[in-house]
Amino acid sequence: MSTKINTEKTPFPSGRAGDGLNRFSNRVDNYIKFRPSYPEEVIVFLKKNGMLNEQTVVADIGSGTGISAELFLKNNNIVYGVEPNKEMREAAERLLKDYSNFKSVDATAENTGLENNSVDLIVAGQAFHWFDKEKCKEEFKRILRPGGTVVLMWNDRRTDTTQFLQAYEDFIKMFATDYLEVNHKNIDEKIFNNFFEGACLPDRQAYKMESFLNYQHFDLEGLKGRILSSSYMPAEDHTDFNYMMSVLKKIFTRFAENGKVNLEYDTKVYYGQLLK
Repeated sequence: MSTKINTEKTPFPSGRAGDGLNRFSNRVDNYIKFRPSYPEEVIVFLKKNGMLNEQTVVADIGSGTGISAELFLKNNNIVYGVEPNKEMREAAERLLKDYSNFKSVDATAENTGLENNSVDLIVAGQAFHWFDKEKCKEEFKRILRPGGTVVLMWNDRRTDTTQFLQAYEDFIKMFATDYLEVNHKNIDEKIFNNFFEGACLPDRQAYKMESFLNYQHFDLEGLKGRILSSSYMPAEDHTDFNYMMSVLKKIFTRFAENGKVNLEYDTKVYYGQLLK
């Protein structure tokens, strides 16, 4: 069951900006089945660079269905999964029920309800672009212990390294409702620098980035599920749905090899500390 630690809620509608709170509610099943996980190399990297060990207490903010949380639970960490969306949070509770170290929290990025100085590492996987940047930064400062680290990571889908990926990107732009507006690629260097307070640190870089190769192999049904896991793509009750699926089938038929197509990602990890 989820944990309600603090009953005083933020005036913001969600831990994600705008309508982000509910836009994944009808996407949960496809999200679980078809969204990419994160490579184990992320854990190896964080350990090697002194940001993670088995005693590290992790707050996974915007934890969704638990994809990023499980990465740290497998490392035996205590993980607080902070997720405001009921359907996604309950999915994580089901999927991660065998991990006694998982603590599900019904709260937002801007008001986590966690105690002061209670976590060593804050993680946001595929979620930071939904947050109110200034409000969550103050909240992160409050809950982080001295010397704690913030890790913001995305599976950044490649869009032009193969002909299939080019066609897939064109397909998304053709049918998506608000893809360009909500795309995490809108988070640029200036936003990262402001968040990690680069203006206050003129003598050193405010944050660093590491990238890891990630990929998924899909048959046609899997590719359909991957499309439907994205909140900006028309759902089954949309007037464009059948036409969209017919175009997707044509793309798949053209580019599939041995009955599969490959989605390629750069798992990008942005990390640094926040000034108290």
